Amino acid sequence: MNAADAYERFVRPTLFSLPPETAHSLALGCLRAASRLPFALRALNSFQSPAKPRKVFGITFPNVIGLAAGFDKNGVALPAWAALGFGFIEIGTVTAKAQPGNPKPRIFRYPEQGALVNRLGFNNDGADAIAARLRRLRGRGRWPGIPVGINLGKSKITPIEEAADDYLYSFRLLREFADYVVLNVSSPNTPGLRTLQEHDALQQLLRVIRKENQIARKRILLKIAPDLSLPDLEQVITTCEENDIAGIIATNTTLDHAAIPPAVDQAGGLSGLPLREKSTELVRAITARSRLPVIASGGIFDAEGAREKLEAGAQLLQLYTGYVYRGPALLAEIARTLPE
Repeated sequence: MNAADAYERFVRPTLFSLPPETAHSLALGCLRAASRLPFALRALNSFQSPAKPRKVFGITFPNVIGLAAGFDKNGVALPAWAALGFGFIEIGTVTAKAQPGNPKPRIFRYPEQGALVNRLGFNNDGADAIAARLRRLRGRGRWPGIPVGINLGKSKITPIEEAADDYLYSFRLLREFADYVVLNVSSPNTPGLRTLQEHDALQQLLRVIRKENQIARKRILLKIAPDLSLPDLEQVITTCEENDIAGIIATNTTLDHAAIPPAVDQAGGLSGLPLREKSTELVRAITARSRLPVIASGGIFDAEGAREKLEAGAQLLQLYTGYVYRGPALLAEIARTLPE
């Protein structure tokens, strides 16, 4: 039995017997421990696939499959993710102020639909603590050999009109550790956050970050919602192009819960298979209107789903919910079918 089969036969049933957030914490805790143990990292290296590098917005990625933000919010297991074969890692969402997030329970599984709903609310250790953790990791020579993105969001207690300063605080602390920085303006679980996708607010945020970025010249990306109308998407694209944004991540979770039976539905952002088509259509709409590179995230559960995103015009892919359901088998399956 290979490791991928072992995940689906033994590991996933064990994790799915636990409450979703408990299972997530257990899995992340194991990967955090493995990140400190050379023999454990060597064992995880058995999941590695042959490198198929791709250069996007000036960064070389060993393969196109990345870990989406939200899985390792605090950047505690970077060496383990690299050992598992991901081509890049995105940590966060990180906020300027540490915050506990929304009340529990706040993650819900829907196995029949291949979906998750979460209303975590940017629970994280805060920019100061995460910067200190990343500095220690680098100082100890354990920094991963793959690109690292850092996803930034607004602190819940910060008024929306002060959002730009909130992002700026985190950007200043964390940019030195990032190959690219993502501005997350699309989570549905922080009140008012999605209003930052509106023209005036987005223009202000991007101008502030652009001015601060003149010396560091980090690649800045924007993560958008799948629920944008086409006129709103076109305005977002224009604003990105005017402010030297390097790329777009499409997409965050959706507020469209049509796939979930009302009797068991929960408030929050929906991810997984029900998001696949909506996310792909948004990727296709962006690439038809702009030359901005797109990282596609949403409903990738198999090689076919990955190809669909790439054929829609995506340059890179990110996994989250599919990885929860499929584990290492998904990463290996996609990697095997990617073109050289």
